[in-house]
Amino acid sequence: MAGASKSSRIIFLLPLLLLGATASSLPLLNASVADPDAVVADFHREVARSRRRMQEAGGGGGCMTGNPIDDCWRCAGTNWWEDRQRLGDCGIGFGRNALGGKGGPYYVVTDPSDRDPVNPSPGTLRHAAIQEGPLWIVFARDMTIRLNEELLVNSYKTLDGRGASVHVAGGACITLQYVSNVIIHNLHVHDCVPAGDANVRSSPTHAGWRTRSDGDGISLFSAREVWVDHCALWRCADGLVDAIMGSTAVTVSNSYFAHHDEVMLLGHSDGYAPDSGMQVTVAFNHFGVGLVQRMPRCRRGYFHIVNNDYTAWEMYAIGGSAGPTINSQGNRYIAPANPNAKEVTKRVDTEEGQWNGWNWRTEGDMMVNGAFFVPSGEGLEAIYDKASSVDPKSAALVDQLTMGAGVLGGPRDNGEAAAYAGVNYAGSATGSGGGVAGGGGNGYGYLGMVYASSGDWSCRSCSMLWLTTLVLALIWLHPLSDLIEIIMIQ
Repeated sequence: MAGASKSSRIIFLLPLLLLGATASSLPLLNASVADPDAVVADFHREVARSRRRMQEAGGGGGCMTGNPIDDCWRCAGTNWWEDRQRLGDCGIGFGRNALGGKGGPYYVVTDPSDRDPVNPSPGTLRHAAIQEGPLWIVFARDMTIRLNEELLVNSYKTLDGRGASVHVAGGACITLQYVSNVIIHNLHVHDCVPAGDANVRSSPTHAGWRTRSDGDGISLFSAREVWVDHCALWRCADGLVDAIMGSTAVTVSNSYFAHHDEVMLLGHSDGYAPDSGMQVTVAFNHFGVGLVQRMPRCRRGYFHIVNNDYTAWEMYAIGGSAGPTINSQGNRYIAPANPNAKEVTKRVDTEEGQWNGWNWRTEGDMMVNGAFFVPSGEGLEAIYDKASSVDPKSAALVDQLTMGAGVLGGPRDNGEAAAYAGVNYAGSATGSGGGVAGGGGNGYGYLGMVYASSGDWSCRSCSMLWLTTLVLALIWLHPLSDLIEIIMIQ
């Protein structure tokens, strides 16, 4: 194509420029926001709005709880099981744009087995998770899924455990690697163990060798726009939720953590510069019995720790290294009896002369049983002015905001904590109507899959194709001097 004329190049360039303009509305590959304090302020506005709605409805006791996530999908005027994908509109915090499988078809998991990680059987969770394009994955009944190898979840997936008691347990667990737009909702994830040194399928067209995994419950590796909500996690070989290698735009909310040492790692290593763009919201969670440390342990990025309930810890609650920004607002920290473990915070392997400039802030937190938070950083009022422009809900509301933490409709952890009483989250998806209700006996229709009535996910795939085409075309329009000359033509 080196001999193509300028006129032919111009003709070829015009439609590509139009495609580029269309694709420019797509999110950048780096999903970090330039102004994280604005996201924090928006979070507080959502909480305040939900509180007002609850008060206008009579002060609670009905549908409204004051928790903006739950109120969004529970109180939308429809039965949640008839409008499951409403959940995709309810994210807040840094992971608020995670679409999951919204707009795509439903996939019903009917088979809890995982016999062949390279050639998974239709009806299994692995077969659902590796598919291309958006899928809203639900479960036909209660089941325990013991994975032989890591579950490699593809982009634009929702794992929605509402309506069933679903455990991913006793084997390998969930990995999100180089993917985006994933929602994991209402799953028990526990007793996860290392796996690997094996081939594992990650998409319908690719299976590859996996080295040994760490045994995390949910592992994010260069993942973005991820939302983990209403899960219960405990007793895994490594972390319960770990996000590393430049992962960003993440929210972990309404979940219950128990019986574990290193709970949540956010950041790969002190020397890994791409984690400077990591932005994570940790909200409305209950950190329960038997926890030791890392709730979370942060590196480099910006971390909003808000309206969580910390029952206790053995070493510390929030730790960090390599200069992370930690914004702790409206949490309740209940210190353990050990007089040497009252401090909420820990600067890991760092001298005070190095960390006293890190921006660690506490606002509206409740310190119980001698707990104390050591703040640091210069000019905190200026740094957090925008983040505090809407007052954070004080820790006095933590009981209400976290009363549903964990898997909905069941005990948080082996009966050690109360269920979310008074709400039938298991529902009854056996009637006729929209969503996945269909009259097939189990509420999922005769074919086991039904397409959503709204949304157009195919355009997202087309846009990515357009972007790829545009890049290739620009390369074809080599040399650069010719391209500049073409653009400058009047």
